[in-house]
Order: sequence, then structure tokens, then C-alpha cells
Amino acid sequence: MAELTDPAAAVEAFDCPMCEASAGSACRTRDGKVAPKYHTPRFMLVPQLRAELEVRTPALRGVGRPWRAGPAIEAVPPVSARPTRVGYARCSTAQQERQSQLDALTEAGCEPIFSEKISTRVRARPEFPRAMEYARTIKQAVPHQRVIFTVHEMKRLSRGAAELLTIAEDLRHHDIELELLTGPLQGIYNPSGHGAALFAFFSGMAESEREYIREKFLEGQASARERGRHGGRPKVLDEDMIVYARSLRERGVAVPDIARKLVIPSGKNKGEHPSIASVYRGARRWGEPGSARREQPWARGRCWVRQPVR
Repeated sequence: MAELTDPAAAVEAFDCPMCEASAGSACRTRDGKVAPKYHTPRFMLVPQLRAELEVRTPALRGVGRPWRAGPAIEAVPPVSARPTRVGYARCSTAQQERQSQLDALTEAGCEPIFSEKISTRVRARPEFPRAMEYARTIKQAVPHQRVIFTVHEMKRLSRGAAELLTIAEDLRHHDIELELLTGPLQGIYNPSGHGAALFAFFSGMAESEREYIREKFLEGQASARERGRHGGRPKVLDEDMIVYARSLRERGVAVPDIARKLVIPSGKNKGEHPSIASVYRGARRWGEPGSARREQPWARGRCWVRQPVR
């Protein structure tokens, strides 16, 4: 058995339901000879070989020669009644709520749970490959243990159809099941038959949803620009503060003293005093519109220098 290739060894771990060859033996033909390839119902028992059209019998088995039963091997060990669930949670931005995903994965019995806050548009998602590698490691260490990769919904994996199908195929190849806790494909994903077609359909729907959200976001930005709203952080100094700061400067008040007299009206620093640098930057707007000369701040101690606008 040690000399057999991996697919042959995996197939021969089972009895053949077609020719009734016992575990440890190659399949046989009706003439009682060693079959050139294993029978389909037999290698279909191995999940990672279900997509194969045929699995060839190794030449050392004496293909075409009279069939003899091989040495008996131990039966496939029973699978643990409790599957291993590896959870993965993701949200796109820091403002989005992630705890509901973690609670749902914990309730489903996932251990461990990998989570991160990152957009699916970012190619490098560090926690996702770690979760996949952990699931593959468990399956490789205990081949007959049932391993389930669990996510809250399909779009937590990706919003791209091609990437979703690649992930599903990778899981299927390593005999790892995919479980979705919510959504139209709620439950454990079946990679064969109608399950594959439905997964491909909803993968395309997820990608279309992402493109729709992006288009609406860009339309909203364009509409806001037309109304004079350009987004971004609120200004530290509004027009009233600039007028007040200019009047103080004309009275000879030093810029650091001006900063202590001003209060930021909005934003995360609301109620605090602007920095001296912010006052210097705001000084660029102190000159009258259209004037040939405008006051420009230059930090040389507390010196104020007038320079012509070029």
C-alpha cells in the first residue's frame, strides 16, 4: 500500500460497491482480471476525487492480469460525531458592527474564529488565509474528521464571483465543507449538482450587488459636489473665526494668543483650541480678495513677514 499513489490509496480504503473488491484491493473486471481504472462508484466515495472522470489503477497492481485479493487493511476509522468548525468573520470598515457575526459563529460551535475589519476590495486579507490554512491543516492531520468552514453569509467571503468560486473549489478539493449561516444558501453548501449551480448564481448576484453599491456611491458624490458639498473633514477655521482672528492680528495680538482665543466649532476636536499651525494656515485667507499683496505666514519665531503673492 505504501507504494500506491495517493489517489489509489484513498480509493482502496473503501470496498468497491460495483465489483465488490475489498478494501486494500484493486477493482476487477467481469473476466476476473485487474481493472485498468477504479470504478466510478468507488472513487466517488472520496470527496476530493468526485470531480475526476477516472482514476487509473497503478501498474504495480498487475493491470490486465488475473485478479487476486490484496492484503487486508484496517477499515476507515469512524468520523467523529462532532465536526470541527472553523469560523471567519469580516466587516469592511471600522464603523460597521461585527459582534453579531462573532455571536452567530460562537453559537454555531466554531472554534477557533478568525475575524478582521477589511474591505473585500483589498487583495491581502491576512486573517482569511490563516483561517483557510487552519482548516486544511486539521483535515490533513485527521483526514476522516469532518471539517466545516463557517461564515455568517456569502459576502463575508468575497463579493467577486470569480473569487467566490475559487474559494469554493479550494474547499471542495481539500474535502472541507462550507457553511453559510444566513442568506439564500443558508446551510452547508453542497459542491455537486444543483448546489454548484446555485452557488455560481448567487456569487454573480453578490458581485452585481457590490457594483450597484459602488455606482450609487459615486452618483451620491457627484450630486453632493453639484450642491457645493465636497466631503472630507470639516474646516478647523470657519469664515467667522478668520474674520475675528484677522481683527486680533491687526491689533497686534500674537498668533499663539490668537489660537488660544479661538474655539473649533465642529468635528472630533469640537470645543478645543486650534493649533498655532492651523492659525498660520488660515492666515492665507486673511487678505482681501483680488488684492495684489496678501499676508503670508512664515514661522520665524513670532515674526510676521509680508510677502507678495506670486
